Amino acid sequence: MVVATAPTQRRLTMQVEEVAADTTAIRSLDWDRDRFDIEFGLQNGTTYNSYIVRGEKVALVDTSHEKFRQLYLDTLAGLIDPQDIDYIIISHTEPDHSGLVKDVLKMAPNATVVGAKVAIQFLENLVHEPFDRQVVKNGDTLDIGNGHVFEFVNAPNLHWPDTIFSYDSKTQLLFTCDAFGMHYCSDQLYDEDLSKIEADFRFYYECLMAPNARSVLSAMKRMDKLGEVRVVATGHGPLLYYNVGELTGRYRRWSQEQAKADTTVAVFYVSDYGYSDRISQAIARGITKTGVAVEMMDLKSADPQDVTELVSHAAGIVIGTPPASGKVATEALDALGTIIAAAKDKQAIGVFECYGGDDEPIDTLLGKFRDLGLKPGFSPIRVKDTPTEQTYQLCEEAGTDMGQLLNQKDAIKKMKSLDSDLDKALGRISGGLYIITAKKGEVASAMLASWVTQASFEPIGFTIAVAKDRAIESLMQVGDTFVLNVLEEGNYQGLMKHFLKRFPPGADRFEGVKTQSAQNGSPILTDALAYMECTVVSRMECSDHWIVYSKVDAGRVSKADGMTAAHHRKVGNHY
Repeated sequence: MVVATAPTQRRLTMQVEEVAADTTAIRSLDWDRDRFDIEFGLQNGTTYNSYIVRGEKVALVDTSHEKFRQLYLDTLAGLIDPQDIDYIIISHTEPDHSGLVKDVLKMAPNATVVGAKVAIQFLENLVHEPFDRQVVKNGDTLDIGNGHVFEFVNAPNLHWPDTIFSYDSKTQLLFTCDAFGMHYCSDQLYDEDLSKIEADFRFYYECLMAPNARSVLSAMKRMDKLGEVRVVATGHGPLLYYNVGELTGRYRRWSQEQAKADTTVAVFYVSDYGYSDRISQAIARGITKTGVAVEMMDLKSADPQDVTELVSHAAGIVIGTPPASGKVATEALDALGTIIAAAKDKQAIGVFECYGGDDEPIDTLLGKFRDLGLKPGFSPIRVKDTPTEQTYQLCEEAGTDMGQLLNQKDAIKKMKSLDSDLDKALGRISGGLYIITAKKGEVASAMLASWVTQASFEPIGFTIAVAKDRAIESLMQVGDTFVLNVLEEGNYQGLMKHFLKRFPPGADRFEGVKTQSAQNGSPILTDALAYMECTVVSRMECSDHWIVYSKVDAGRVSKADGMTAAHHRKVGNHY
């Protein structure tokens, strides 16, 4: 049932549901949220899920986002006397889940905060007041009576360095916070309709979990030692009940595929300093799009031996500038010294500013690595203002550049190793020439395409093959809109040459090109033969491409007697 609504133009509602014996879900529904974490777009809002478990004692698992402060606290007080809360279990300290811990502690001053060691340390800086605490590690248990015994699973980097899962053996509920969740807002408590949520589920994984694939597998290996999991009680989106095996299986499969990569980049950040975590996540997302694995590590809590081991086998290193002073700086700079000592020549290096107000100088830091013989993976990313959509797009594209650089030799090797007769035969499959243009918010992108095929009459629809490492791929998720521009035979060389060139991260793809705006907001190329405004309906994954099926919403031809430009290749193993 929906119990309250915020008095605001943006729809914020609360939902309370019993999900198991003595277990209540408190879901904060943010219907209109259109940006999150690394600023990827949300088509369907998001939720922040919290849980009350009542045994002889009472445990609260996570809280909510501060934007829900009064709604959440009123809802909580309507369900239970807050002073009866004995434990507050913190899955991790990211503000959208722990933002109201301080408020709850004022209402429940005798409650004990339960979390990983790093989480408790982070909370000290958040609460700034004494509180009772209980540090737990993998395999520890907490008995709250009446058969409710929590077993804790260490799950760092999913997607925060202090993450733990909590498993209630009586109800067989596994509380996983960010893992296995999705940004999907609905009154549906559970995952009844898989077809409605699977695109959001996958995109969430790609953005937040793929850069931590090895950590996903480690956490799932620990999960396997628990009893049967009947419900996955997520921190975002619907709870998993109808498709637990299917969706957790997808996590395992995707992570195994990502972890098989021969090449790894180490990404170092400071979790609660400036925008370090968000920027690092955007860069990591760009790297993983190229098939290169990523391992992320928080400089603030990094173990020197783990840092040395990671750097020694990484092909590339990405570092967010740590603070130059204070306690956090001391910890982070010690880890940075370990990185410098373990780095070796021919590794790729990328450095970004965090906009934390006290960043270590970026040029000084970069200079130390260049002196050691490391090569630039991307130009230093200088953040002088609050990051925008364009900032995060630049970061993702910079990560993609680094991944492509590291893959370059293997790509050339594979290209040369394919059977030449087959290559020539495949190259005889011809296609038209098109330019895909898309805009979401303030971010716009484009790509030259030839793998375009009509796929349906009703609705009118077609498919496009989009390489996973293309910048525009992030703007072609289910529900996104774009324009298919058809190039004209004999009048395409200028546009083709422009969009074939390699653009630096964050560059304006449309500089010097005549455009007008479509009804869906994407650019129409004025010199195109025809254009169609489209909406993405579904995506199918292939090994190195996404097959994007879209319906056509509108379109027109600028020259009735014009012919579509054709593209013929000599071989079929590359563009």
